Amino acid sequence: MSDPITQPSSNSSPETEAQQHPGEKITEEGKDKGNTAPPKSFGREFILAFGTIFLAELGDKTQLSTLLMTAESKSPWIVFAGAAGALITTSLLGVVIGRWLARYLSPEALKTMTGASLLFIAVLLIWDTVHL
Repeated sequence: MSDPITQPSSNSSPETEAQQHPGEKITEEGKDKGNTAPPKSFGREFILAFGTIFLAELGDKTQLSTLLMTAESKSPWIVFAGAAGALITTSLLGVVIGRWLARYLSPEALKTMTGASLLFIAVLLIWDTVHL
């Protein structure tokens, strides 16, 4: 019995088989299924995510809030645990929503939406500063 992921279906034509890219998942109907990009290495992805988020969070309101709560608290490790739990939860939420959006939108559309939302926030911040 042939595996529908690695072997084309018996009713596919030679043209269809020739057009198939390596690593493409093909269903019984012969339709492209899933992302065909090669997997990225764990180390590279981890370092990129860690470095980007670490630099973005330095001096951020979250870090300053944690600093102030720790200075006022007699239990700095409890503040650390609470802050770490909150950051992990928000990061998990970002990953889940990002993965869900990636199923329905192209990478270009996601980049455009992200850029537009950041631009909108910047305009709101400038508006708020100018109209104090």
